[in-house]
Amino acid sequence: MTSKISPHVRVRFAPSPTGYLHVGGARTALYNYLFAKKNKGEFILRIEDTDEARSTEESLRGVVDDLVWLNLLWDEGVDPVTLKDVGSLGPYRQSERQHIYKEYADKLLKDGKAYYCFLTDEELEKQREEAKAAGRSPHVNSPYQDWSLEKALEHLEAGHKGVVRFKTKGLAKDYIFTDLVRGEVKFPSDMVGDFVLLRSDGMPVYNFCCVIDDHLMKITHVFRAEEHLPNTLRQMMIYEAMAWEMPEFGHMALILDEDRQKLSKRKGAVACGQLKEEGYLNSAVLNFIALLGWSHPEGKEIMTVEDMIQAFDISRLNQSGAIFDRVKFKWMNSMHLRALPNMEIWNHIQPFLAREKMELPQDPVWQEKSVALFKNYMETFADAIELYRPLNDKSYVILPEAEETLKWEPTKAVLTAWRDLVKAFPSDYMSEDEFLKLQDEVKNQTGAKGKHLFMPIRVAVIGKPHGAELKILVPLIKKDSLIARAEQALAAT
Repeated sequence: MTSKISPHVRVRFAPSPTGYLHVGGARTALYNYLFAKKNKGEFILRIEDTDEARSTEESLRGVVDDLVWLNLLWDEGVDPVTLKDVGSLGPYRQSERQHIYKEYADKLLKDGKAYYCFLTDEELEKQREEAKAAGRSPHVNSPYQDWSLEKALEHLEAGHKGVVRFKTKGLAKDYIFTDLVRGEVKFPSDMVGDFVLLRSDGMPVYNFCCVIDDHLMKITHVFRAEEHLPNTLRQMMIYEAMAWEMPEFGHMALILDEDRQKLSKRKGAVACGQLKEEGYLNSAVLNFIALLGWSHPEGKEIMTVEDMIQAFDISRLNQSGAIFDRVKFKWMNSMHLRALPNMEIWNHIQPFLAREKMELPQDPVWQEKSVALFKNYMETFADAIELYRPLNDKSYVILPEAEETLKWEPTKAVLTAWRDLVKAFPSDYMSEDEFLKLQDEVKNQTGAKGKHLFMPIRVAVIGKPHGAELKILVPLIKKDSLIARAEQALAAT
């Protein structure tokens, strides 16, 4: 009798809290989230923390916080604040479900579909070496597979350590399923030997937990990375042994770097938390990773999450690897950034400026004006640091590269005329047009032109002869600051 699963869509994202949330994991979470929302289903967050040596609360907190930052909020799982269970089918942390795995392992043992194996590590290694020398698959050949359960339990009672293995004997057939991304996939049963379900300390292994949890949590569809494809055969065998209906599987292509190698942090940030630190917008991260393996039916590139939900269709998931193009990612982020209201951008860049201890005007009118002028030069919020640095009086220093300019014959006259004209200017701030007129007046008064005009003025504004366009910067610098900087430049001539 086959046990039925949920009549409506239920999907899960099941990270292991052994490190940061990688963009590959975030993409898996996103596709599951989009599929659930598109089909009015449920998105579950399950924590696969049976690797006691590597799983940490710090990593769990980091993964949960990254998912919250990305706004990929789940219907059931660990609470984003307390990390306690929310939902009726928990516990949602595998480390709290060991009694459940033991119960189902006992059932398989009782039904003769699993057995206790007492082979030592040395015996297993010897078998592997012999199989390798003979050119055979290194499958376990356990002398304990035909022991009765009573005999095995007596052996355990006597103090021997044993693992629980799944019995593959008699399963000589092809296992076939239709992958939602790859189409028909066929596995010969002899690809695997008798595999472990429970370790000798009672801790379950991934494939066993996964099947038990997906069934009990009524998961209907499993979308995961293609590296999990080989696990599917073992999981199919367990589903068959338990007489449970299998969820539908879809295995997504890997994300590759520009050299078509598996994406790693060697070439730049791939951790969601680091992308946040570098000033990427969560909406841009989601937009970009959505297109790493899926495409919008109308070829749209810039999308909101709502756009993605409306258009998401698993038939558009690609089988081939997707390239993580960092140049395109920055461009996409700039598109999302510039679409925000100016004061929202200001609020986002504020922590980056504060980190550099910049002292900038608190006037909202100035803040909005500065963003309006600078936002087209930003790809990420972190770019604001160097854009705003020249506006911070404490950052103004005359750099060594200005020495030659300060020695030119016309420089002193240009700086004097510039200072005096700024002093005579009637307002605290000048517009771009007013600055350009002032610059022309310096030219008229001194006869200086070209680099002999522009470079000394730039030194008087930013402390060096090359850099940002003055027509952008000067309207954001207060008259008193411009005068003080010009005095400092004059003193250096």
